[in-house]
Amino acid sequence: MLVHGPAKPTGHTLATPGVLALLALTVMGMGVAGYRLVFGLQAVTNLDQQHPWGLWIAIDVGTGVALAAGGFTTAALVHVFHRQRYSALMRPALLTAMLGYTFVGIGLMFDLGRYYNIWHPILPSMWQGNSVLFEVGLCVMCYLTVLYIEFLPIVCERFAGDDRYPRLGPVCAWVQRVVRKTMFLLILAGVVLSCLHQSSLGTLMVIAPSKVHPLWYTPILPLLFLLSAIAVGFPMVIFESIYASWSMKSKYEMHLLAPLARFIPVFLGVYLAFKIGDMVVRESYTHFAATSVTGALFASEIILGLVVPLALLLSARVRSSPRWLLIASLMVVLGVALNRVNIFLVSYQPPYAVKSYVPSVGEFVLTVGLIACLMLVYRVIVTYLPVLSSAPKAGTA
Repeated sequence: MLVHGPAKPTGHTLATPGVLALLALTVMGMGVAGYRLVFGLQAVTNLDQQHPWGLWIAIDVGTGVALAAGGFTTAALVHVFHRQRYSALMRPALLTAMLGYTFVGIGLMFDLGRYYNIWHPILPSMWQGNSVLFEVGLCVMCYLTVLYIEFLPIVCERFAGDDRYPRLGPVCAWVQRVVRKTMFLLILAGVVLSCLHQSSLGTLMVIAPSKVHPLWYTPILPLLFLLSAIAVGFPMVIFESIYASWSMKSKYEMHLLAPLARFIPVFLGVYLAFKIGDMVVRESYTHFAATSVTGALFASEIILGLVVPLALLLSARVRSSPRWLLIASLMVVLGVALNRVNIFLVSYQPPYAVKSYVPSVGEFVLTVGLIACLMLVYRVIVTYLPVLSSAPKAGTA
């Protein structure tokens, strides 16, 4: 069988054209972010009283939380269902989730009118049990803390036993022992917290039935949000692995990704069944004829984001091809991203709005800057910390 070598820093140079491009986009995004913090939302965005949220909520929060689901789905697969053969994918998935949720928090801060109060959910005196958004914020805050604690052993591994750090090394070794003894509790907490806030993001729209288009509005939105997050977890892990291997010019981990892809049609099928079943029960398909643009967008997320990749991933030939596996996984990722954009932007239409909402240039620049910064930080971390496993080699069980 094939076994992976120990995870280690890639050691690649950071002075590449791609990294410099990411750095330039990050600087541009941070420039807009600074301008927004100083002069307010109105100076940068096209938000108003009828459209209190826009591109940042749809992409940075709604889509970002969903695409970070690879962390808890991979953790559940490896540690809860004991599929240890996929353990080599655990560290990259953990890093992606940690960075994803970190940048979700940063993006949300820019979207808040009083951004300096983002820390208030920490205080029990500020808790509001009747607020759906409070539950989302509290779960995300707790899960992000869990992710950072889970990532601690990886950081400590870099310094433990290194003679160049005589004082830091023993501390890191002690932290590794403590965290590893409690890791099973952290894994369970991470899975539970993820299921809670992934579904609660859908509840945000359930409380606004008069403002959400009938094609997307349904009382089971929380369940659909959770199922879509589970369905996109493994495709995001596969996309990240193949893209990172291509970027680092290393060997694709197809001996892990191909069998992992066999789980995806099951989750996509369950999500698709609930999606179609809900349309039939509510008879929401009758709105296709009356709304050509929204109907086309809804059909796109169903056909291109669910049906086509489901059909592709049923083929063993597709699952064994890095190119086709990347395409199928990317279609699922973009399909879930389109679903979040459709729900939070396209379907959300206040009844008394005097004008339509169109994202401003500043909103696009900040969003692109945040995504570029996430990719840049990922590249720096895998360069200096043991996240990616070395190439597989022949071995015995």
